[in-house]
Amino acid sequence: MNVFDYAMQMEKDGEAYYRELAQKCSDTGLARILIMLADEEVKHYNLLKQMKAGKAEYSEIPLLANVKNIFAEMQQRGEAFDFATEQVNYYRKAQEIEKKSENFYREKAAEISDSDQKEIFVKIADEEKKHFLILDGIIEFVQRPKTWLEDAEWGNIGKDY
Repeated sequence: MNVFDYAMQMEKDGEAYYRELAQKCSDTGLARILIMLADEEVKHYNLLKQMKAGKAEYSEIPLLANVKNIFAEMQQRGEAFDFATEQVNYYRKAQEIEKKSENFYREKAAEISDSDQKEIFVKIADEEKKHFLILDGIIEFVQRPKTWLEDAEWGNIGKDY
């Protein structure tokens, strides 16, 4: 299996996992975020497919801004949230997947001589890191929903990006 096929399979698996989590999620806001993450994996898959065919063009989606907007909407609704404890484990597993993906893309970027492909792998790695940070925010929110939204800490999600 070549690097593109392997990476494309990783992205398909990530998409499937996020869609599964979204279906299990009782909160519509969090489900929307998980679907956005699944859609990001589809974007990566399509980009890798283009790279494999010899031509790819990278375009960034303002995922972090969209996630922050969803958390802001959740804060404005002022709902009471109650999450099952096992949800944190699902999100931590997703973080592990994102970290492995980030490491994979950085590793491959270091090995590739084509500067355009190298740049795209680095950008995908950066996006995987953003996904990790979003999941970190979700984990904090699930663990302490009322205070997390009141403190407006969601504004710090991915502030370095």
